[in-house]
Amino acid sequence: MENFTFYNPTQLVFGRGQLESLPNLIPEGVNRVLIVYGGGSIKRNGIFANVEKKLKDHGYEPFEFGGVEPNPRLSTVRKGADFCKENSIDFLLAVGGGSVIDATKTIAAAAKYDGDAWDLVTKKVAPEDALPLGTVLTLAATGSEMNAGSVITNWETNEKYGWGSPLLYPQFSILDPVHTYSVPKDQTIYGIVDMMSHVFEQYFYRPTNAPVQDRMCEGVLRTVIETAPKLINNLDSYEYRETIMYSGTVALNGMLQMGTRGDWASHNIEHAVSAVYDIPHAGGLAIIFPNWMKHNVDVQPERFKQMAVRVFGVDPTGKSAQEVAYEGIERLREFWTALGAPSRLADYDIDASQIDLMVDRAMKRGPFGNFNKLQDEDVRQILEMSL
Repeated sequence: MENFTFYNPTQLVFGRGQLESLPNLIPEGVNRVLIVYGGGSIKRNGIFANVEKKLKDHGYEPFEFGGVEPNPRLSTVRKGADFCKENSIDFLLAVGGGSVIDATKTIAAAAKYDGDAWDLVTKKVAPEDALPLGTVLTLAATGSEMNAGSVITNWETNEKYGWGSPLLYPQFSILDPVHTYSVPKDQTIYGIVDMMSHVFEQYFYRPTNAPVQDRMCEGVLRTVIETAPKLINNLDSYEYRETIMYSGTVALNGMLQMGTRGDWASHNIEHAVSAVYDIPHAGGLAIIFPNWMKHNVDVQPERFKQMAVRVFGVDPTGKSAQEVAYEGIERLREFWTALGAPSRLADYDIDASQIDLMVDRAMKRGPFGNFNKLQDEDVRQILEMSL
């Protein structure tokens, strides 16, 4: 293993009815709380009203800021930061999924910065302060509820980047699986693909001694693979929602990557695609990730073979490492397709016309990927495979 320091200060409050603890989790000295949310589903299903009442009943002054997009935009972050400054907000409460939480994190930092929020996202400057924040998770997918990362899209320049700071860890995150009951089937599928992709990103690292991390990744993946079809056929199951919700958190709270450096190239390529076409993040990952795998099998065939055997149960008898690897990748593709995830960019009416632009956006910061460093021609080949 590589040397590492693990730090995660987020207080995870998990289970049925845990929203009752919300007032006691907000730190002392807070008065004005901004509830950040997305398209308004939390108003239709009653979660917003419940959160607002709990805040008011305990003496907090709630404000609201809605309209965060599925791929949260810089323009929305700027408006949110301005709102915080104009209304002297002293605590942010993200009520929603990963996009809402990502936007809230960047708003938290931008509200304490005199310059433009894009300076923070592009890492031109590092934040020196941020408003404190908490989350009430309503969609199991990204793991943003227990990490310090955020992904923001600048639609004017067709750029989408991930960034983060230790200042952006939520102070607490409330996870009640009941809050995910109203998530429709397609969004549930996207969430499953997203969390699996996060595990795969961390599973593919350069050779090092990390058998514990391997087994943890494999355990999460096998659990999701076992549970996902059951959930898709029974969206109101507390048991299945509970398992998937916790899996999404564990997939990206730092536990799986202690002592290793995951790849993250597939995410970078997908960010370039959705920065140009604004498709669902996980939909893009479902298309791109298996093709990234095929492109990189020969980099370390034994690694892909291990995944195929341990995660997908491929029988390696009488087969080369490459043959086992490709069979495992095909089983991943078949699993995601069976759930209802897309398999080609054409499923989103994306053709080859903007490949040059997508390659350019993916390469904006130079070659990338820790498992295998990708150049522009690699990105082009993966995108062409994905059409």
